[in-house]
Amino acid sequence: MDKCTSGEYRSRGGAGKYGAVVEQRAVVRLTNWAGNVTYGAVRVHRPESVAELRRVVAGSRRVRALGSGHSFSLVADSTGELVRLDGLPSMVEIDTARSTVTVAAGMRYADVAVELHRNGFALPNMASLPHISVAGSCATGTHGSGDGQRCLSASVSGLELVGPDGDLVELRRGDDGFPGAVVALGALGVVTRLTLDVAPAFEVAQSVRLGVSLDDVAARFDEVFGSAYSVSAFTDWRSGEAAVWLKCRTEPTWGGGRAAEEQVHPVPGMDPDFCTVQLGRPGPWHERLPHFRPELTPSAGQELQSEWFLPREAAGAGIAVVQGLAEQIAPVLHISEIRTVRGDDLWLSPAYGRDSVTFHFTWRDDPEGVLPVVAELQQRLLPLGARPHWGKLSTTPAPEVIASYERALDFARLAQELDPEGKFGNSFVDALFPRG
Repeated sequence: MDKCTSGEYRSRGGAGKYGAVVEQRAVVRLTNWAGNVTYGAVRVHRPESVAELRRVVAGSRRVRALGSGHSFSLVADSTGELVRLDGLPSMVEIDTARSTVTVAAGMRYADVAVELHRNGFALPNMASLPHISVAGSCATGTHGSGDGQRCLSASVSGLELVGPDGDLVELRRGDDGFPGAVVALGALGVVTRLTLDVAPAFEVAQSVRLGVSLDDVAARFDEVFGSAYSVSAFTDWRSGEAAVWLKCRTEPTWGGGRAAEEQVHPVPGMDPDFCTVQLGRPGPWHERLPHFRPELTPSAGQELQSEWFLPREAAGAGIAVVQGLAEQIAPVLHISEIRTVRGDDLWLSPAYGRDSVTFHFTWRDDPEGVLPVVAELQQRLLPLGARPHWGKLSTTPAPEVIASYERALDFARLAQELDPEGKFGNSFVDALFPRG
């Protein structure tokens, strides 16, 4: 996963945590993890304290926060200044009475999870890779899978952010505007810490069913995705088959296909040792709910990603649409994943107001080949109510994207209130929420 070391980016070339560091006329620029986005910032800061962060924000004309760099869209980009959060002191403060944990915004889920488990607690769910930062994941509505599991952002019960004047703002669940402040695309300020709901630690057993018919998945969708705590169906669409990954706190209630007898990777041909333990062996929640091990490269490594959230009731129609494009998809696809997400009340969450099915695509690193397929896919999926993942590739015009969010105007008003001059905006946010 790590493509670069920490520290200031200076004119020294090489590579770093976010991807390659690019030199141009003595100006060092950096890319996201995948290398498909080159950030346009004129300066990158890595403050080592909240006080230093406040000074940076107060002294900047335009500034954006940068998490783990795993977004494939321009959501984190800036033509002003960027602030990396991984230099802030780590913090994992557990409140046993309230069943919450307060963590530093730049921490990775992998590191938070280890400390939680050591103290007998767990997060309800995790994303497919634990390498991502808490603040960045929550700001973009990142999710795992499970009929009863909401996106990671829905576990946030409080947050602290630095406002445009360097002021500290605290928001808690129940406050006016709080549902708009969690999945906020970095548009309200630089988040410094978040408070998350936790539960008692638990064990999970992960198993994989191979050779499952996609027609079966569509016809028995509720049975398949309701059969375990967390369920994912991986497919290339062309074969007509899926590998169904079942992450269970109890024995699975569905058993289609055939049981995998050895460890497997979602992407055919990739090393299965990079994945979390399978074959039905119980283990700690944080070592089973993600697909990939935190110390190794997740997914395919060299890749692009897209994903769309559809209303759950459109699952069958969505599967049919994607199957109909299988021949166009297959040449540029590593693997695709179908997941489910419980609805929530966060204004900009792609699962806002509805239980959802998500169609994720891990593409080959071929933008010229991928983007026309993405355009065709979204043209077919948007009439079904699709909302693109904020952190992944989409070519849908901003007005069409935001039209599917009932509380978009409320969010625009909240952004105007907390950031009246638009200090935390960028081209991505400004296209969604243009200012007078």
